[in-house]
Amino acid sequence: MAQTVFIDGAAGTTGLEIADRLAGRSEFELIVLDDASRKSSAARADALQAADFAVLCLHDDAAREAVELAAGSKVRIIDASTAHRVAPGWVYGFPEIVGREAVASATRVSNPGCYSTGFIALVAPLVRAGLLPADWPYSCNAVSGYSGGGKALIARFEDDADIAWRGYALALGHKHVPEMQARCGLDLPPLFTPAVIPAHRGMVVEVPLMLAAMPGAAAPDRLREALAAFYADSPVVRVADATVPDELLLRRSNGPSDAMTLHVFANADGSQARLVAMLDNLGKGASGAAVQSLNLMAGLDEKVGLAL
Repeated sequence: MAQTVFIDGAAGTTGLEIADRLAGRSEFELIVLDDASRKSSAARADALQAADFAVLCLHDDAAREAVELAAGSKVRIIDASTAHRVAPGWVYGFPEIVGREAVASATRVSNPGCYSTGFIALVAPLVRAGLLPADWPYSCNAVSGYSGGGKALIARFEDDADIAWRGYALALGHKHVPEMQARCGLDLPPLFTPAVIPAHRGMVVEVPLMLAAMPGAAAPDRLREALAAFYADSPVVRVADATVPDELLLRRSNGPSDAMTLHVFANADGSQARLVAMLDNLGKGASGAAVQSLNLMAGLDEKVGLAL
């Protein structure tokens, strides 16, 4: 018998991409509200109360409201907003980091932020293994396709072809920073510099390391080996070998992908390194991650329905 799924906020970019990944899958049956009902609290409450699973593709306040509307029901929730990413009682929906069993058994799962996914994938295993210090002042530079900014930013980029680069969060208060710090076990919040480029999808997240100045930091080859071992059983995350390409490219023509590739680059004497994650901000950075968690919660293979 198919398990029912309600996507609250199904008309947004993340919701639409989740629905695409679930289309044609016999394991799930979508509960769909018509346009007249999808903003009705009463209709949403009925859907949440009836569903086996709900995925919240909403802004933070609406996500909190949805959790209240679901109170007392059997529904198991995946929240794609920022509202519960460091909240007590919520399992962080990054199976490779928190453990597949933790996600599979959870009733409340918070979907990671897109930038956070790249940063945490690179840093958390290395800090956990003692190969990078937890008390270092890390920085993170990242660029993303504009689709992660919602309908208003999508329209802005598509209507103004003159925008080549958009830097933002200039007051250093980006909403992903708390989860980046918490999930990596860092003493200090990372200095995060995000930007948006004129591509619909795609993301590069980089963590530069001055290894020579970092007490107890391991050599670049050891960092790469540790990441490769950590993700050895992951069908989603891969670690590139030591071969250094001439360049890394994000292409505007890239289609959906739920995979993520991690790189470790270094200078000749190993005193400096660049940790780089490449992913689809709408894939492992959003919708693909939600479907991966949904699969595990439903007792299925985590990679079913993903573009890998």
